[in-house]
Amino acid sequence: MSQHFRSGPSFGLSAEVKSKLAGKYDLQKEEELRRWIQDVTGKRVPDPFMESLKDGVILCELINTLQPGSVRKINNSTQNWHQLENIGNFVRAITKYGLKLHDLFEANDLFENTNHTQVQSTLITLAGVAQSKGFHTKNDMGVKYVEATHRRFAPEKLKEGRNIIGLQMGTNKLASQKGMTSYGARRLLFDSKIGMDNPLDQSTISLQMGTNKGANQAGMTAPGTRRLIFDKKLDLETCDSSTVSLQMGTNKRASQRGMTSYGQPRQVCDNKYCTNPTEEDPYNGQGDFDAYNQYSE
Repeated sequence: MSQHFRSGPSFGLSAEVKSKLAGKYDLQKEEELRRWIQDVTGKRVPDPFMESLKDGVILCELINTLQPGSVRKINNSTQNWHQLENIGNFVRAITKYGLKLHDLFEANDLFENTNHTQVQSTLITLAGVAQSKGFHTKNDMGVKYVEATHRRFAPEKLKEGRNIIGLQMGTNKLASQKGMTSYGARRLLFDSKIGMDNPLDQSTISLQMGTNKGANQAGMTAPGTRRLIFDKKLDLETCDSSTVSLQMGTNKRASQRGMTSYGQPRQVCDNKYCTNPTEEDPYNGQGDFDAYNQYSE
């Protein structure tokens, strides 16, 4: 009697995942797989189903029947490594037979009873691939793989297709230029739902463009004329054009004292270096002070 490896009990998240995988196992599919394997190999598969597949002998005989010569040597030994070798040879053989990588199971999924659901899914997929290759039995199962269909069209047909607008590009049916004006002409907009009459000419302004009702030019002056701004709440009288309002600033307490005539230099001196300003003015207030010729002599 062979002694299989044991991975030990699962706890926590591992136990929860293992329980969910076991819940997806389909007993009806198991019975269908049993009948299909028996039809292909001609040998009886005893209960329990997965225990009878652990040594890998039935699996290797299955793939050799579907594709002869896939597994050259089948180990009938009860040793664990021989049984694992059989399962590994079977997985490699079905990969060459046409199964995808995401359809395969690992050897430990079957040998250590970790994921019987994946083993069942792989065998169902193998049955579908066998159908696509023309291998049929009384108890066929699985989904047949879809084969690619290559179509070739004549160059004349391909050129004709360039003149057709497909529905993916949209459609121009039921489209017209009814009501459109010529380029550059004004188009009148109005809403027929509110009972408005059609505008008689292009000078009519519809409500969609706004309205000029209630607007006038009362109080407006002629273009270029100064407009006086004052606040009626402050009881200010209307001022003339020469009056500078507070909104424009103020000129009170302003003078031109100390300013020189236009074009003349203005002397800016520092008391630390220039003549004491308290000294008597040599010019007695007459004439301008020439800062450039003060020290010429």
